[in-house]
Amino acid sequence: MSNRFEWPVRVYYEDTDTAGVVYYANYLKFMERARTEWLRSLGFEQDELMQRYGIVFAVRRVALDYLAPARFNDALVVDCRVTRAGRASIEFEQAVRREGESGALVSGRVKLACIDMARLRPAPIPEPVQEVIQGVL
Repeated sequence: MSNRFEWPVRVYYEDTDTAGVVYYANYLKFMERARTEWLRSLGFEQDELMQRYGIVFAVRRVALDYLAPARFNDALVVDCRVTRAGRASIEFEQAVRREGESGALVSGRVKLACIDMARLRPAPIPEPVQEVIQGVL
């Protein structure tokens, strides 16, 4: 299995601001969708992780560079690549680009923390999940 995952996103009118470009915070939503689909592609559903292990993944840190705008009806591709998986965290490099183009519109780094929902404290990533993630690094 590859360490690089791609997820398509279409820009809807609701994603844009009054200038007709994607509102800056919506790129975070696009990236979140790609990470969710990445996890799903590995065989894990977030609601099942909470039910079975009592954990969720929460964003701990994010840093984005906005390089060029996306506009209404653009077909985008969101890249998602794990750069590090620790005992209780996962770090990603992500980029959003127009379909068919190589240059990023937005690029960034995202760190997720594994959280025990009963205590709302960091927790180790469950071993079955950790094994699969380590297998794609």
